[in-house]
Amino acid sequence: MDVKAPLLFPAATLRAFISDVLTAHGMPVTDADMVGSLMVEADLHGSDGHGVFRLPRYIDRLKAGGFNLHPDIRVDRRSGGIARVHGDDAMGHLVVKCCVDEAIALASQHGVACVGCHHGNHAGAAGVYAMMPVEHDMIGIYMAVGSANHMAPWGGLDLLLSTNPIAIGVPGGSGGPVLLDMATTNAAYGKVKLAAQRGDAIPEGWMIDADGHPLTDPKQAAHGSLVPIGGPKGYGLALMIGLLAGTLNGAAMGKEVVDFNTDDKTSTNTGQTVIVIDLKAMGDPDQFKKDVDRIRDELTGSKLRPGFDEIRLPGDRALATRTRRLHEGVPCPTALLDSLRAVANEVGVASLDDRI
Repeated sequence: MDVKAPLLFPAATLRAFISDVLTAHGMPVTDADMVGSLMVEADLHGSDGHGVFRLPRYIDRLKAGGFNLHPDIRVDRRSGGIARVHGDDAMGHLVVKCCVDEAIALASQHGVACVGCHHGNHAGAAGVYAMMPVEHDMIGIYMAVGSANHMAPWGGLDLLLSTNPIAIGVPGGSGGPVLLDMATTNAAYGKVKLAAQRGDAIPEGWMIDADGHPLTDPKQAAHGSLVPIGGPKGYGLALMIGLLAGTLNGAAMGKEVVDFNTDDKTSTNTGQTVIVIDLKAMGDPDQFKKDVDRIRDELTGSKLRPGFDEIRLPGDRALATRTRRLHEGVPCPTALLDSLRAVANEVGVASLDDRI
């Protein structure tokens, strides 16, 4: 377990490190820079299980040929405000960025757009993509099929569903945007992996074993099941998101899902769906954002329940973390630095330690 305070690294340093490692493995510089930027954005939001922490796992898959280093990411279907992107087995960050860009462009024309993809890969933190349309006075909705099945259907034992996250970004006024970013399980699997690396136990309620008993040792996660939020409600939500982000796009769902954590070569055919709504299509964006601020004030100014010292809106903590980490740096615990040092040494690039 780490006992030292994590070292802090500027976001730009982390981006450059990730890009250098990916480029050393043969990825075009432009793509490597984009992946690095999106991975670090996850860290900035506090989604530590989806940022630079994932680089060693990505490199394992890249070396085995599971990622296409020179993909032809393209729209293979388009009808009005609907489109589908063929990811050509590229890193998922590149595929979803293409989906978001296409959805923003289509929403500008049609008021609303829905863009899905197939033959993508794990793309990191959902909230990163939901926030991209917000900069254009648009609402962003992101859904994905997780990259491994870690959840059984409610009442069952077979692991047939993943965390299947959903994120929604809504523009706001002076109070800032509202961001919901959640897995359909009580905890994302990335948090379990992060706990295992740090030598920490996981809280009761995250996972159960085959007998339904709490599982608190993250190193035994392969023998357990993540617990859905709200019991059968979370199970139902995970199923519906999987149908919209996977099945609808011709991507993997159910038994077709490839375990990204153990299989480095097989095409995962991961699916994601991005929905974008242009505020201008519904009225005055400035008025909408003022209304969001009003609702924020009503909620946060309402009477507190005993034991609470404040009321927050979804995303307040993540967006505040982003502001703080942009100023102070992103924390990297010793165990993570050790794994990143090995990745750097393998290809002869400067490690993070040498970039302080």
